[in-house]
Amino acid sequence: MSFFTSANLDTAREIVSRYPVPRSALIPLLHLAQEQHGWITSEAMRQIADLCDVTAAEVKGTGSFYEMFKFHPVGSYLINVCTNISCMLLGGEELLGHAQQRLGVKTGGTTDDGMFTLEDVECIAACTEAPCLQVNYRYRLRVTNDEFDEMIDDIRSGRVDDLPQHGTLARVRQRIPSDRLAGIVPPSAAREAPVWLQRNETAADAADPVVG
Repeated sequence: MSFFTSANLDTAREIVSRYPVPRSALIPLLHLAQEQHGWITSEAMRQIADLCDVTAAEVKGTGSFYEMFKFHPVGSYLINVCTNISCMLLGGEELLGHAQQRLGVKTGGTTDDGMFTLEDVECIAACTEAPCLQVNYRYRLRVTNDEFDEMIDDIRSGRVDDLPQHGTLARVRQRIPSDRLAGIVPPSAAREAPVWLQRNETAADAADPVVG
């Protein structure tokens, strides 16, 4: 039984076709699966394994390296509160405590309605904007307790339009025209410099001609 919808299966096959080795598409397919379902299921891993010509264990081993992929159910909105050094010094721990109280869950928990999952995370690279957090990996900066409460109220009421549900990596899916493909081949079949390398060298020569 297929995990991917018919449309997403077509997308998955198109993604695989971009690479000379199918397993190179593993991470994009994990993103596609998480976009469809909100987290990576066993069925998703098995189908990705088939598409990439690897084992389901390899899919899990690769995906579990990355914090962004979830292999268990999470809420529609994943809230990551940073408590690393900059955020900790400027109230990150207190913000996390307030978030737990407001949502009624401990770190790692999901609200009863399945709407929010709360996580305590390491640095999210916005140290000058501490204390900060992410909602479905979209930043919220210099967040106060009152601003956190307002954010939760806005999400619950549908007043926030810049937050797709968990799993959506981007609003616009990448499309690569056939004339812009890199022309790559499996390493075992490579007999000459890649098309993209020659293209870049030609462009560089045209932009900076040698003066005799």
